[in-house]
Amino acid sequence: MRHDLPQDLPIRRAPESSRPTPPLEPSPIERRRESLAARAIDRRPMPHAPQNRPHQPERPHKAERPSIAPVDQRPRRETVPQQAIGLSLREEERKVLAEVGRFRVVRTSDLAETVYGNRHSRMERDLAFLREKRLIDVHSVNARRDGRGGSVERIEVVSLTKGGQSLVRLTGGLPQDQKLYAGLVKPREVEHDAQIYRAYGKEAERIEQKGGTNLRVKLDFELKSDIQKAIYAERKGNPERGMAEIKQQVAKDFDLPYVNNGIQIPDARIVYDLERSDDRKTDQDGDQGSQSGHEDIEVLTAAYSPGHLRAKSQAGFRVYASSADRASMTAKIEGDHYLMENIMEL
Repeated sequence: MRHDLPQDLPIRRAPESSRPTPPLEPSPIERRRESLAARAIDRRPMPHAPQNRPHQPERPHKAERPSIAPVDQRPRRETVPQQAIGLSLREEERKVLAEVGRFRVVRTSDLAETVYGNRHSRMERDLAFLREKRLIDVHSVNARRDGRGGSVERIEVVSLTKGGQSLVRLTGGLPQDQKLYAGLVKPREVEHDAQIYRAYGKEAERIEQKGGTNLRVKLDFELKSDIQKAIYAERKGNPERGMAEIKQQVAKDFDLPYVNNGIQIPDARIVYDLERSDDRKTDQDGDQGSQSGHEDIEVLTAAYSPGHLRAKSQAGFRVYASSADRASMTAKIEGDHYLMENIMEL
Protein backbone atom coordinates (compact mmCIF):
# COMPACT_ATOMS: atom_id res chain seq x y z
CA MET A 1 0.00 0.00 0.00
CA ARG A 2 1.44 3.36 -0.96
CA HIS A 3 1.83 5.98 1.61
CA ASP A 4 2.29 9.57 0.50
CA LEU A 5 5.40 11.14 2.04
CA PRO A 6 4.79 14.51 3.65
CA GLN A 7 6.18 17.39 1.66
CA ASP A 8 7.10 20.93 2.75
CA LEU A 9 4.68 23.53 1.88
CA PRO A 10 5.84 25.74 -0.97
CA ILE A 11 7.44 29.02 0.12
CA ARG A 12 5.69 31.97 -1.23
CA ARG A 13 7.61 35.18 -2.09
CA ALA A 14 6.63 38.17 -0.05
CA PRO A 15 5.23 41.07 -1.85
CA GLU A 16 7.63 43.81 -2.95
CA SER A 17 6.23 46.32 -0.47
CA SER A 18 6.92 44.06 2.55
CA ARG A 19 10.58 43.19 1.73
CA PRO A 20 13.23 44.73 4.11
CA THR A 21 15.29 47.47 2.45
CA PRO A 22 19.04 46.68 2.49
CA PRO A 23 21.27 49.45 3.95
CA LEU A 24 22.66 51.84 1.37
CA GLU A 25 26.48 52.21 1.00
CA PRO A 26 27.70 55.76 1.98
CA SER A 27 28.89 57.86 -0.86
CA PRO A 28 32.56 58.94 -1.09
CA ILE A 29 31.59 62.48 -0.06
CA GLU A 30 29.88 61.24 3.07
CA ARG A 31 32.85 59.02 3.96
CA ARG A 32 35.14 62.09 3.63
CA ARG A 33 32.93 64.14 5.94
CA GLU A 34 32.93 61.40 8.55
CA SER A 35 36.72 61.17 8.42
CA LEU A 36 37.15 64.93 8.90
CA ALA A 37 34.69 64.93 11.78
CA ALA A 38 36.64 62.16 13.52
CA ARG A 39 39.88 64.09 13.16
CA ALA A 40 38.30 67.23 14.61
CA ILE A 41 37.21 65.25 17.67
CA ASP A 42 40.75 63.91 18.18
CA ARG A 43 42.24 67.44 18.07
CA ARG A 44 39.98 68.90 20.71
CA PRO A 45 42.02 70.03 23.77
CA MET A 46 41.59 68.20 27.01
CA PRO A 47 39.38 70.06 29.45
CA HIS A 48 41.87 69.74 32.32
CA ALA A 49 45.63 69.32 32.34
CA PRO A 50 46.95 66.27 34.20
CA GLN A 51 47.71 67.04 37.83
CA ASN A 52 51.05 65.22 37.83
CA ARG A 53 52.49 67.18 34.88
CA PRO A 54 55.35 69.45 36.03
CA HIS A 55 54.87 73.15 35.55
CA GLN A 56 56.80 74.56 32.60
CA PRO A 57 57.38 78.31 32.27
CA GLU A 58 55.95 79.91 29.21
CA ARG A 59 58.38 80.65 26.43
CA PRO A 60 59.05 84.38 26.26
CA HIS A 61 57.81 86.36 23.34
CA LYS A 62 60.30 86.82 20.57
CA ALA A 63 60.81 90.48 21.51
CA GLU A 64 61.38 89.52 25.17
CA ARG A 65 64.02 86.85 24.63
CA PRO A 66 67.45 87.83 25.94
CA SER A 67 69.75 88.98 23.17
CA ILE A 68 73.21 87.45 22.68
CA ALA A 69 76.07 89.85 23.26
CA PRO A 70 78.11 90.77 20.17
CA VAL A 71 81.39 88.93 19.71
CA ASP A 72 83.52 91.95 20.65
CA GLN A 73 81.56 92.41 23.91
CA ARG A 74 81.83 88.84 25.14
CA PRO A 75 84.36 88.23 27.89
CA ARG A 76 87.64 87.00 26.45
CA ARG A 77 88.71 83.57 27.63
CA GLU A 78 92.31 83.66 28.71
CA THR A 79 94.21 80.44 28.12
CA VAL A 80 96.93 79.68 30.66
CA PRO A 81 99.19 76.65 30.16
CA GLN A 82 98.29 73.63 32.23
CA GLN A 83 101.71 73.69 33.85
CA ALA A 84 101.12 77.25 35.13
CA ILE A 85 97.73 76.67 36.81
CA GLY A 86 98.14 77.20 40.56
CA LEU A 87 101.78 78.17 40.02
CA SER A 88 103.41 80.33 42.70
CA LEU A 89 105.91 82.79 41.22
CA ARG A 90 108.63 84.72 42.94
CA GLU A 91 108.64 88.52 42.83
CA GLU A 92 111.50 88.61 40.30
CA GLU A 93 109.72 86.13 38.06
CA ARG A 94 106.52 88.19 38.05
CA LYS A 95 108.57 91.30 37.27
CA VAL A 96 110.26 89.56 34.34
CA LEU A 97 106.93 88.52 32.83
CA ALA A 98 105.44 92.01 33.23
CA GLU A 99 108.45 93.86 31.79
CA VAL A 100 108.79 91.52 28.81
CA GLY A 101 105.06 91.72 28.10
CA ARG A 102 105.06 95.51 28.04
CA PHE A 103 108.01 95.81 25.62
CA ARG A 104 107.61 92.59 23.58
CA VAL A 105 111.36 91.83 23.72
CA VAL A 106 113.97 92.52 26.41
CA ARG A 107 117.60 91.52 26.45
CA THR A 108 118.60 89.08 29.15
CA SER A 109 121.53 91.34 30.06
CA ASP A 110 119.09 94.19 30.76
CA LEU A 111 116.88 91.93 32.90
CA ALA A 112 119.92 90.87 34.90
CA GLU A 113 120.73 94.51 35.60
CA THR A 114 117.27 95.97 36.29
CA VAL A 115 115.44 93.04 37.92
CA TYR A 116 118.19 90.91 39.51
CA GLY A 117 120.84 93.46 40.43
CA ASN A 118 123.39 91.72 38.17
CA ARG A 119 122.84 88.34 39.85
CA HIS A 120 123.11 86.41 36.60
CA SER A 121 122.94 82.92 38.08
CA ARG A 122 119.62 83.72 39.82
CA MET A 123 118.23 85.11 36.57
CA GLU A 124 119.30 82.06 34.56
CA ARG A 125 117.55 79.73 37.00
CA ASP A 126 114.36 81.78 36.87
CA LEU A 127 114.38 81.99 33.07
CA ALA A 128 114.89 78.24 32.83
CA PHE A 129 111.95 77.70 35.18
CA LEU A 130 109.64 80.08 33.26
CA ARG A 131 110.70 78.51 29.99
CA GLU A 132 109.95 75.03 31.34
CA LYS A 133 106.45 76.24 32.25
CA ARG A 134 106.01 77.53 28.66
CA LEU A 135 105.57 81.13 29.78
CA ILE A 136 108.53 82.65 27.93
CA ASP A 137 110.77 81.98 24.94
CA VAL A 138 114.48 82.81 24.88
CA HIS A 139 115.90 83.70 21.47
CA SER A 140 119.46 84.14 20.27
CA VAL A 141 119.59 86.45 17.24
CA ASN A 142 122.27 88.17 15.18
CA ALA A 143 123.09 91.77 16.00
CA ARG A 144 123.09 94.42 13.28
CA ARG A 145 126.26 94.70 11.25
CA ASP A 146 125.68 98.11 9.59
CA GLY A 147 128.57 97.49 7.24
CA ARG A 148 130.98 96.63 10.02
CA GLY A 149 133.38 93.74 9.51
CA GLY A 150 134.42 91.06 11.92
CA SER A 151 132.43 88.29 13.51
CA VAL A 152 128.69 88.56 13.97
CA GLU A 153 127.61 89.35 17.53
CA ARG A 154 124.80 87.30 19.04
CA ILE A 155 122.33 88.81 21.47
CA GLU A 156 119.90 86.95 23.72
CA VAL A 157 116.36 88.28 24.19
CA VAL A 158 113.20 87.13 25.99
CA SER A 159 109.61 87.24 24.74
CA LEU A 160 106.33 85.99 26.18
CA THR A 161 104.38 83.04 24.88
CA LYS A 162 100.62 83.32 24.46
CA GLY A 163 100.21 81.50 27.75
CA GLY A 164 102.59 83.87 29.50
CA GLN A 165 100.71 86.83 28.05
CA SER A 166 97.44 85.47 29.44
CA LEU A 167 98.97 84.81 32.85
CA VAL A 168 100.35 88.35 33.11
CA ARG A 169 97.01 89.80 32.06
CA LEU A 170 95.26 87.89 34.83
CA THR A 171 97.77 88.18 37.66
CA GLY A 172 100.29 90.86 36.67
CA GLY A 173 98.61 93.74 38.50
CA LEU A 174 99.21 96.09 35.55
CA PRO A 175 96.85 98.96 34.61
CA GLN A 176 93.85 97.96 32.52
CA ASP A 177 94.95 100.12 29.59
CA GLN A 178 98.44 98.57 29.47
CA LYS A 179 98.78 96.51 26.30
CA LEU A 180 100.78 93.29 26.43
CA TYR A 181 102.66 91.59 23.61
CA ALA A 182 103.78 88.05 22.87
CA GLY A 183 106.20 86.56 20.34
CA LEU A 184 108.62 88.11 17.87
CA VAL A 185 107.25 90.14 14.97
CA LYS A 186 110.33 91.39 13.08
CA PRO A 187 113.45 89.41 13.99
CA ARG A 188 115.66 91.80 11.99
CA GLU A 189 114.59 94.69 14.26
CA VAL A 190 114.98 92.81 17.54
CA GLU A 191 118.17 94.65 18.54
CA HIS A 192 116.56 98.05 18.00
CA ASP A 193 113.33 97.05 19.75
CA ALA A 194 115.24 95.68 22.74
CA GLN A 195 116.98 99.04 23.18
CA ILE A 196 113.61 100.72 23.83
CA TYR A 197 113.56 99.09 27.26
CA ARG A 198 116.90 100.71 28.15
CA ALA A 199 115.66 104.12 26.98
CA TYR A 200 112.48 103.65 29.00
CA GLY A 201 114.52 102.93 32.13
CA LYS A 202 116.36 106.25 31.84
CA GLU A 203 113.17 108.22 31.19
CA ALA A 204 111.19 106.44 33.90
CA GLU A 205 113.78 107.45 36.50
CA ARG A 206 113.53 111.09 35.42
CA ILE A 207 109.68 111.00 35.43
CA GLU A 208 109.53 109.47 38.90
CA GLN A 209 111.94 112.10 40.22
CA LYS A 210 109.48 114.85 39.26
CA GLY A 211 106.55 113.01 40.89
CA GLY A 212 105.20 110.85 38.08
CA THR A 213 103.39 107.65 39.08
CA ASN A 214 101.44 104.78 37.48
CA LEU A 215 103.65 104.60 34.39
CA ARG A 216 102.15 102.95 31.27
CA VAL A 217 103.84 102.21 27.97
CA LYS A 218 102.41 102.54 24.46
CA LEU A 219 104.65 101.11 21.75
CA ASP A 220 104.53 102.37 18.19
CA PHE A 221 102.34 99.37 17.21
CA GLU A 222 99.53 100.67 19.42
CA LEU A 223 100.06 104.33 18.50
CA LYS A 224 99.97 103.62 14.78
CA SER A 225 96.76 101.63 15.15
CA ASP A 226 95.07 104.43 17.10
CA ILE A 227 96.20 107.06 14.57
CA GLN A 228 94.96 105.05 11.59
CA LYS A 229 91.56 104.65 13.26
CA ALA A 230 91.39 108.39 13.91
CA ILE A 231 92.30 109.24 10.30
CA TYR A 232 89.67 106.83 8.99
CA ALA A 233 87.02 108.34 11.27
CA GLU A 234 87.88 111.87 10.10
CA ARG A 235 87.72 110.89 6.43
CA LYS A 236 84.42 109.10 6.89
CA GLY A 237 82.92 112.01 8.82
CA ASN A 238 84.04 114.67 6.31
CA PRO A 239 85.09 113.24 2.94
CA GLU A 240 85.64 116.72 1.50
CA ARG A 241 88.65 117.42 3.70
CA GLY A 242 92.11 116.90 2.26
CA MET A 243 94.40 114.22 3.63
CA ALA A 244 97.06 116.74 4.69
CA GLU A 245 94.52 118.71 6.71
CA ILE A 246 93.21 115.53 8.34
CA LYS A 247 96.71 114.38 9.30
CA GLN A 248 97.51 117.73 10.83
CA GLN A 249 94.34 117.60 12.91
CA VAL A 250 95.02 114.03 14.07
CA ALA A 251 98.63 114.91 14.92
CA LYS A 252 97.35 117.77 17.06
CA ASP A 253 94.82 115.53 18.80
CA PHE A 254 97.55 113.01 19.68
CA ASP A 255 100.06 115.74 20.59
CA LEU A 256 102.48 114.50 17.94
CA PRO A 257 104.63 116.57 15.55
CA TYR A 258 103.72 116.93 11.89
CA VAL A 259 106.99 117.04 9.95
CA ASN A 260 107.61 116.68 6.20
CA ASN A 261 103.91 116.05 5.43
CA GLY A 262 103.72 113.17 7.87
CA ILE A 263 102.92 112.38 11.49
CA GLN A 264 106.06 111.51 13.41
CA ILE A 265 105.41 108.50 15.66
CA PRO A 266 107.88 107.66 18.46
CA ASP A 267 109.10 104.19 19.32
CA ALA A 268 107.24 104.42 22.61
CA ARG A 269 105.14 106.82 24.64
CA ILE A 270 105.33 106.79 28.43
CA VAL A 271 102.04 107.90 30.01
CA TYR A 272 102.02 108.77 33.71
CA ASP A 273 99.96 110.44 36.42
CA LEU A 274 101.15 113.58 38.15
CA GLU A 275 99.64 115.07 41.31
CA ARG A 276 98.40 118.62 40.92
CA SER A 277 100.36 121.23 42.85
CA ASP A 278 98.73 123.61 45.34
CA ASP A 279 98.73 126.53 42.93
CA ARG A 280 96.80 124.62 40.27
CA LYS A 281 93.07 124.92 39.85
CA THR A 282 91.08 122.39 41.82
CA ASP A 283 88.07 120.53 40.52
CA GLN A 284 84.43 121.15 41.45
CA ASP A 285 84.62 118.91 44.53
CA GLY A 286 87.58 120.82 45.90
CA ASP A 287 90.00 117.91 45.42
CA GLN A 288 93.32 118.53 43.80
CA GLY A 289 93.17 115.22 41.94
CA SER A 290 95.83 114.33 39.39
CA GLN A 291 96.68 115.07 35.80
CA SER A 292 98.24 112.88 33.15
CA GLY A 293 101.34 113.55 31.17
CA HIS A 294 103.48 111.73 28.64
CA GLU A 295 106.99 111.55 27.25
CA ASP A 296 107.82 110.26 23.76
CA ILE A 297 111.07 108.35 23.31
CA GLU A 298 112.90 107.36 20.15
CA VAL A 299 115.87 105.06 19.67
CA LEU A 300 118.08 105.95 16.71
CA THR A 301 120.46 103.55 15.00
CA ALA A 302 123.12 103.90 12.35
CA ALA A 303 120.82 102.08 9.92
CA TYR A 304 118.60 105.18 9.62
CA SER A 305 119.03 107.38 6.59
CA PRO A 306 120.24 110.99 7.10
CA GLY A 307 116.75 112.33 6.26
CA HIS A 308 115.14 110.02 8.79
CA LEU A 309 117.66 111.04 11.42
CA ARG A 310 116.94 114.74 10.85
CA ALA A 311 113.15 114.22 10.99
CA LYS A 312 113.36 112.27 14.26
CA SER A 313 115.77 114.76 15.80
CA GLN A 314 113.51 117.68 14.89
CA ALA A 315 110.36 115.97 16.19
CA GLY A 316 111.03 116.95 19.77
CA PHE A 317 111.20 113.40 21.11
CA ARG A 318 113.54 112.25 23.85
CA VAL A 319 116.09 110.67 21.51
CA TYR A 320 118.59 107.96 22.50
CA ALA A 321 121.31 106.01 20.72
CA SER A 322 124.08 103.63 21.71
CA SER A 323 127.68 104.87 21.74
CA ALA A 324 128.51 102.83 18.62
CA ASP A 325 125.49 104.20 16.74
CA ARG A 326 126.28 107.77 17.79
CA ALA A 327 129.72 107.49 16.22
CA SER A 328 128.27 106.22 12.92
CA MET A 329 125.51 108.84 12.85
CA THR A 330 127.95 111.68 13.40
CA ALA A 331 129.68 110.76 10.14
CA LYS A 332 126.33 110.63 8.29
CA ILE A 333 125.17 114.12 9.27
CA GLU A 334 128.45 116.03 9.16
CA GLY A 335 126.70 119.28 8.23
CA ASP A 336 124.16 119.00 11.05
CA HIS A 337 126.34 118.54 14.10
CA TYR A 338 123.82 120.45 16.21
CA LEU A 339 121.39 117.52 15.82
CA MET A 340 123.71 115.29 17.85
CA GLU A 341 123.43 117.60 20.84
CA ASN A 342 119.96 116.32 21.69
CA ILE A 343 120.75 112.60 21.20
CA MET A 344 121.42 110.98 24.56
CA GLU A 345 123.52 107.89 25.01
CA LEU A 346 122.01 104.58 26.12
